[in-house]
Amino acid sequence: MKSKSNFTCQTTTKVLLAAAVCTKAGKAIVSRQFVEMTRTRVEGLLAAFPKLMGMGKQHTFVETESVRYVYQPLEKLYMVLVTTKNSNILEDLETLRLFSRVIPEYCRVLEEGEISDHCFDLIFAFDEIVALGYRENVNLAQIRTFTEMDSHEEKVFRAVRETQEREAKAEMRRKAKELQQIRRDAERSGKKVPAFGGFGSAGMSSMSSGSIITDTIIEPEKPKMGPVPVRPTGSSKALKLGARGKEVDNFVDKLRGEGETIMSSTGKMPSLASNVLPPPVNVESVHMRVEEKISLTCGRDGGLQNMELLGMITLRVTDDKVGRIRLMVNNYDKKGVQLQTHPNVDKKLFTSDSVIGLKNPEKSFPLNNDVGVLKWRLQSTDEALIPLTINCWPSESATGCDVNIEYELQEESLELNDVVIAIPIPSGVGAPVVGDVDGEYKHDSRRNVLEWSLPVIDAKNKSGSLEFSVAGQPNDFFPVNVSFVSIRNYCDIQVAKVTHVEGDAPVKFSLETSFLVDKYEIL
Repeated sequence: MKSKSNFTCQTTTKVLLAAAVCTKAGKAIVSRQFVEMTRTRVEGLLAAFPKLMGMGKQHTFVETESVRYVYQPLEKLYMVLVTTKNSNILEDLETLRLFSRVIPEYCRVLEEGEISDHCFDLIFAFDEIVALGYRENVNLAQIRTFTEMDSHEEKVFRAVRETQEREAKAEMRRKAKELQQIRRDAERSGKKVPAFGGFGSAGMSSMSSGSIITDTIIEPEKPKMGPVPVRPTGSSKALKLGARGKEVDNFVDKLRGEGETIMSSTGKMPSLASNVLPPPVNVESVHMRVEEKISLTCGRDGGLQNMELLGMITLRVTDDKVGRIRLMVNNYDKKGVQLQTHPNVDKKLFTSDSVIGLKNPEKSFPLNNDVGVLKWRLQSTDEALIPLTINCWPSESATGCDVNIEYELQEESLELNDVVIAIPIPSGVGAPVVGDVDGEYKHDSRRNVLEWSLPVIDAKNKSGSLEFSVAGQPNDFFPVNVSFVSIRNYCDIQVAKVTHVEGDAPVKFSLETSFLVDKYEIL
């Protein structure tokens, strides 16, 4: 009976009832119960917690008749442990410190929205700290390892699957070449071209449409330099390639559906700077575009080799009633740009009042025509002017290279969208094993590139990193290319107001701003 009473005492005096992150008003954001408790009971306990805080006590715990609250402030929030009154307060405080250290591991900022977005990650981590109401003997590093659930077997399985996919694609290309060679031989000999299927054979028809493809699509990196055979002019059935063109289109559509990047018939790869901002929804009779393009080259060991930024304000007038206008320009740039107006623009008026108007105020701007009224240029080797710094550190290991790459937004006023950081991967070594990553990544096996994608980089998300391992040498991972688009320009030059020449009455206008990448390389 004595041992039984000791067991009963243990189960009732050292139990952690719940762990929660709540607001200062007692609203639960994330709560994990470790004993059987109803939602109403948990919400009631947390709602009573702030009222107890108002008693002026300077402790890290408060008590009621039934429970004890052990808490720690987290900026505008509280990390609260609800325990029994007979629990060991020293052990509870140690457990509370571990809970408080876990939260920043998953949340960048200690705000209600961020906590809600990562609620499941926090609950999984809480379960690693406490089991059935009792503290587990774990530290922060062990919790991180347990929640990541990293498995060597899973990595091996993924590597094998990717190898099989590459082999299947290589076999598909080989079959396509064979079928194409048969078709060419038949055309040269004047024989009837084999159809490889038709309406009566659905399986062979799909094989035909999925295999016949031109050399420029299959092997873009190895264009054939041999002489082009001269075909005789005149009508010939061999020149009628309408059906074959449809087959090629079908095959290209299938490859695109599988996520492959296909070259156009000109043999040019799609540029990383091909991202296009959506056109404005409402375009007025006076519409302006503020466009900037940057060309930047940095060294891998630091240092800006060259940066050139070109900007322009383009005006388009579609109504002759608003042709005689002037543009008020706000120029808050402090980077030292060189401004130049259109030859027909009054330079003295722009220099004195930052107003763009024609030399002859009786004339109107051209209708339905894009006119560049102001352009600027910035060229520098000052590292402080780099909008987005990229730091790539490859280090040799026993199995190849461990690569750490990180970014940091230096111009915090910018908001970069659709950011893609492309890191070259050596050919024939397979897919890299990615560890920690902020954002998403994709291995393009055709171009041998690891694309690190980030939807937004701004002042709230100004830095991030990516780690991966793959066979190769440090020089194999350069040059690193970056692309992005932005609706905020780099040089703070904007059109503030548009007025009529006579009377200075305001004119309604629409404005479109874009900041794009022409070249952004780390060599």
